Amino acid sequence: MKNNIDENVDLDLERAILSSCLYSEDSYASIAGDIEPGDFSFKPHQDIFKAFVACVSANDPISSSFVKKHGRIDENVFNEVLSTTAIVDVVKYAHELREKSIKRQLLNFAHTIPSKINSNKAVSQITDELNKEIFNLTNRVNSADIKDMQAVLSELLEEFKKQKQSEHREILGLDTGFSDLNKMIKGFKDGDLIIVAARPGMGKTTICLNFIEKALREDQGVVFFSLEMPATQIMQRLLSAKTSIPLQRLLIADLNDDEWSRVSDACNEYSKKNFYIYDSGYASITDIRAVLRKLKSNDESIKLCVVDYIGLMMSNSGFKDRHLQVSEISRGLKLLARELDMPVIALSQLNRSLESRANKRPMLSDLRESGAIEQDADTILFVYRDEVYREQEEKERENKAKAEDKEYIRKFIPHPFEEKAELIVGKNRNGPTGTVELVFYKERSSFAQAPKKEFISKSFEE
Repeated sequence: MKNNIDENVDLDLERAILSSCLYSEDSYASIAGDIEPGDFSFKPHQDIFKAFVACVSANDPISSSFVKKHGRIDENVFNEVLSTTAIVDVVKYAHELREKSIKRQLLNFAHTIPSKINSNKAVSQITDELNKEIFNLTNRVNSADIKDMQAVLSELLEEFKKQKQSEHREILGLDTGFSDLNKMIKGFKDGDLIIVAARPGMGKTTICLNFIEKALREDQGVVFFSLEMPATQIMQRLLSAKTSIPLQRLLIADLNDDEWSRVSDACNEYSKKNFYIYDSGYASITDIRAVLRKLKSNDESIKLCVVDYIGLMMSNSGFKDRHLQVSEISRGLKLLARELDMPVIALSQLNRSLESRANKRPMLSDLRESGAIEQDADTILFVYRDEVYREQEEKERENKAKAEDKEYIRKFIPHPFEEKAELIVGKNRNGPTGTVELVFYKERSSFAQAPKKEFISKSFEE
């Protein structure tokens, strides 16, 4: 039994939580309702946390001098806490501490069961006592995420205060890099799952690289799980877009001195950015969660995660039906976004059936396994380039004319360097849906905002 209890004792974890509260009162405020002094396994750690509570009650700051004033503190233990590095995701660590505390209590409770059973009490009385103790323990788990109106309103008012002080008040999350899209979805918000979907060749990976480039320019850290493309190809595309050097020439390094200089400058700039690429080609929700947690705990600048794409993700479940596997993956990505309080962008393919329609613009029903993805997503964006289909139709006409030995007259001549594109907001949980007009630059494989015109939203989701 002792070994089992020892497994649920983590002094490093306890010191890290206490250190974070000492270095940031916001950290204490974020976990005050989640843990109690008794959740710390080490008595001197309990005393320190009790002193934190006393400081707040007395309206004193949580600092070394006031902590010592409000409690009998072991000096050596306190110095160990002070020398421990504070952590970024203190809420996650606090939840882990509470879990370990409850497990210790359950193990101690299990140890008392034999003596209770062997007592002279009636069975009904014994079971009643056992039920009460189990209820008291499990009640902490089940009520951890229940908030009363005072807590909810306090949290909401704090959000209003932060937004009022923000320089970009019209954006609630990360800037997408496209002003019309920002007006619709108010940026990529923390805790949101954003789905970017399209048929192959439409540019869903490319537009996500646009999103990534904007985040990097704002000095935000990004983690990109690329299950389809190696990291070197990702960087080639980013360099092409940044330097305006055609991608095909960049791929074969056919560059003059000026272009080499631009590439060198861009590489130097990217080397200073917090951009992480996972390109193993294999990933499950468990893998992504583990990698992202580790990176985020070491780098507090990370504000965006991109997964390319859902169709290549592996499932940890025993489900054989791919529909059920995708449901598990989709839900896992949404929970991950909420757990780490950051936007997660996931790419998805569309059903081939849309290509049989006259109007090939995507809609929600075109999503593969749409039930799960559509339900879990906060925002769904469709990438659409009409000229891709017009080119296909033109090619079919040409082949048909050749087969029938008829004269072929081209009806559609595409622009050699750019084309119109659409980013269709198919779902927006808290705002309008509609279409954002973009320009796709073919040579450098990049999207840009179309020339300005009056912005009109189409509809609001019920």
